[in-house]
Amino acid sequence: MTASHRPLLSQASRALTVEIPALNERGETVPTSIAGEHPLTLYVDKREIVTLMTLGAAPEALTIGWLRNQRLVNSLGEIASVQVDWEVDAVSVTTRNGLRDADEKLGSRTVTTGCGQGTVFGGLMDEIDQIHLPQDRLLKQSTLYALMDAVRHHESIYKQAGAVHGCALAQATPGGCEILMFFEDVGRHNAVDAIAGQMWLDGQDGADKIFYTTGRLTSEMVIKTAQMGIPFLVSRSGLTHMGWQIAHKIGLTMVGRAQGKHYLLFSGDDRFERD
Repeated sequence: MTASHRPLLSQASRALTVEIPALNERGETVPTSIAGEHPLTLYVDKREIVTLMTLGAAPEALTIGWLRNQRLVNSLGEIASVQVDWEVDAVSVTTRNGLRDADEKLGSRTVTTGCGQGTVFGGLMDEIDQIHLPQDRLLKQSTLYALMDAVRHHESIYKQAGAVHGCALAQATPGGCEILMFFEDVGRHNAVDAIAGQMWLDGQDGADKIFYTTGRLTSEMVIKTAQMGIPFLVSRSGLTHMGWQIAHKIGLTMVGRAQGKHYLLFSGDDRFERD
């Protein structure tokens, strides 16, 4: 993307933790780090759309990814600017030609399961058949093990303060697996949206990537992964029946309950290679 079509972005990351006093089991006062949580109201072309509760790590990428995953914009080039102002807890988005089918999609809102209550606007279930994932990619067992080890050693807010979910975008390497980006937030939906937004900003394609989440594999997590064009979805947690059904329908390889050397392959076994 040329510089003239790249959105004008603020740089408004917030402090991710706050230190407060707490009493331990012996009645001693100890300084304790806790995760931040802030409301961020999204305005598009001066129209209020939604309020997200967020850690505030990457509010610009979160905003772009949210618009992408709600299918309100087709490309990064449609967005002229994303400006975050924490004094009023708001982000102002200016588009070049308005939101795509905004009235129709904003009028159909489904609250989904999970932390922060993710939302899906419009008839997304009607669009699932239009999602086409690459079927010529393989996920090796050794790559999966390398990914889980890399995530385990990754520095995180969760290790420091807890109370957050993390998502990673990874890629197989000759020596194992590399984490390309890692985002945490108070809800897993925000973390996946931040990765979706950063992928657009970095010009990253999803066809050769692996998506990892600490959260449950719900229908919305499966759909968002597929919308980013990523054929492999891995979680240390379990899944829902609808998530499993959709993964089978769209040909997504889904691995759950993945920790250490243990995992369960729930779908896409024809694209999983044991080595």
